[in-house]
Amino acid sequence: MKNVIVDFRITSEEKENLISRGFDLLICPPSNLLYKAVEGHPDMLMHISGNNIVVHKNMDDEFIHKLGLQSYKVYKSNLTLKTKYPHDICLNSLSIANLFVHSINFTDTKLLSLLKDKKLINVNQGYTKCSTCIVNDHAIITSDVTIAKALSLERIDVLLIPPGDILLPGLNYGFIGGATGLIEDNVLAFYGHLDYYLYGKEVLQFLKKHNVEPVFLRTGKLIDRGSIFRL
Repeated sequence: MKNVIVDFRITSEEKENLISRGFDLLICPPSNLLYKAVEGHPDMLMHISGNNIVVHKNMDDEFIHKLGLQSYKVYKSNLTLKTKYPHDICLNSLSIANLFVHSINFTDTKLLSLLKDKKLINVNQGYTKCSTCIVNDHAIITSDVTIAKALSLERIDVLLIPPGDILLPGLNYGFIGGATGLIEDNVLAFYGHLDYYLYGKEVLQFLKKHNVEPVFLRTGKLIDRGSIFRL
């Protein structure tokens, strides 16, 4: 069975579309240490790099056990999540190919200790993963200029789009990374449909360029649910 980690507020339509493609859903339990808007977002609550998963130190034990059953090594963060920036970003980092991208001064120290084989790239954007949609190991989509510039220097193909037009109930708007997730090597799932997104045509062209198929989990505008993580 293929597994994906999703926000606990995923809709029944989104669930059914993932299940119909053969996925078993691991529902990420919320943390009351974060704002309501992001309390169940996987990209705030854990980081996956290779065969390692670092979860926030107060993560539900039953969920940690489920992750361990997937043949991953699971570690608890050294830092405790807190509501306000930058104390909420310690795990919201980006691993792509041999690169690790984050606002390194605020990265959890347990996570940093597991990155021996990665080149560390420091950026100003602390919400690095939710700001970045991974298309493949050589291509990303982001609305953040600092991430775009840093990864372009690493010969990653970057589609830079304007911010906004992505829902995140409780906050002004969400991010493209948080509204998406690679569920297969060449299949990118969207919480919502690109027909309802201002920059949908540009995104579709970029996916076509990289031979990546979009899958729309529901009709309507894109919504940021804190990324979809494939195990």
